Amino acid sequence: MTVESVDSFRARAAAWLASNRQHAPRDYGAICPPDLVEAGKTWQRLIFDAGFAGIHWPIEHGGQGLSPAHHGAWVEECAHAGVPPVLNMVGLVLAGGAVMTFGNDQLKEQHLRSTLNAEHVWCQLFSEPGAGSDLGSLNTRADRDGDNFVINGQKVWCSGGRCSNWGILMARTDFEAKKHEGISFFLIPMDLPGIEVRPLKQMTGESEFDEVFFTDVQLPAEYLIGPLHGGWGVGMAVLTNERGHIGASVIGLERRLESMSALGKGRGLSSSQRQQLVSLLSQGTAYKAMAQTQGPVASTASSLMKLGITEMMFGVAMLRGNISGADAMLEGPDATGMASAPGGRIAGGTSQVQRNIIGERLLGLPREPK
Repeated sequence: MTVESVDSFRARAAAWLASNRQHAPRDYGAICPPDLVEAGKTWQRLIFDAGFAGIHWPIEHGGQGLSPAHHGAWVEECAHAGVPPVLNMVGLVLAGGAVMTFGNDQLKEQHLRSTLNAEHVWCQLFSEPGAGSDLGSLNTRADRDGDNFVINGQKVWCSGGRCSNWGILMARTDFEAKKHEGISFFLIPMDLPGIEVRPLKQMTGESEFDEVFFTDVQLPAEYLIGPLHGGWGVGMAVLTNERGHIGASVIGLERRLESMSALGKGRGLSSSQRQQLVSLLSQGTAYKAMAQTQGPVASTASSLMKLGITEMMFGVAMLRGNISGADAMLEGPDATGMASAPGGRIAGGTSQVQRNIIGERLLGLPREPK
């Protein structure tokens, strides 16, 4: 059978998106916010029915059997159209990747097609109050009890916990082993008795995230993914797939730069404000050039990009507030932007962690003392 070329697929995807983009929610990025979950599910089902879901997944599991390059073309065309390429990265990348790579046939049959057609919506249950950037320090425990694991503990910064019917969970199964060696990886139904989901109130007034509590939750052992005590390897394997396609990242950055440039039009900026804006635009242009030279293999450039763009967007938020003056102390996009800007230094790998990666792997500095 002749495989459709990437160029032909790209043209077909672009044409379909041009005809259907009005049915999509706004492009919310990797994680669907709670208020858009229903719209996101409807969009995912439309994508699935049109043959654009699971583009590089096997046909027998509802995918299209094409290549990662075809998937990359889809993501880029979605970025051009300003629509989300998938319902939720946690389900379509992390959960799907874990089941595809480490799951048995029964779990693949149960979850893969159902994830592609939005019957299953997933959340990620990794971070804890005492184990955010240092995930190896997690303390949520899973104790074997016959055919079940008994789960006790707490997770935090869970995106979509209250909207998901399944989760991917990392929990400690051996408290005697070295911290990375005693962790296991599970799939978990979110409606099991003993699971409590509480929205987290942010200083913006929104509740985009949840904290999740587990009290004597009986999880069937069949939902263990990968080897017992080998969950760290499973988690790291799927997290390497979290990175978005580089072409889409460049498109997103270009739009940010366009928005930043518009700040200087008709606003009567002071000389100091103009200098700040030019500096931020110069930084953004440099990051765009770096992104365009980044190859398909992850490198320390990813940390440079994450750290740099985070700090750039923090600076933009503060500059917008400065330009708005007293109005920025009231409700509105500039006030919300300033209140939400510090979160960028935490989400997706803290700025401190990115600096450690850059220092140790790029600059060759000694490892951070433990």
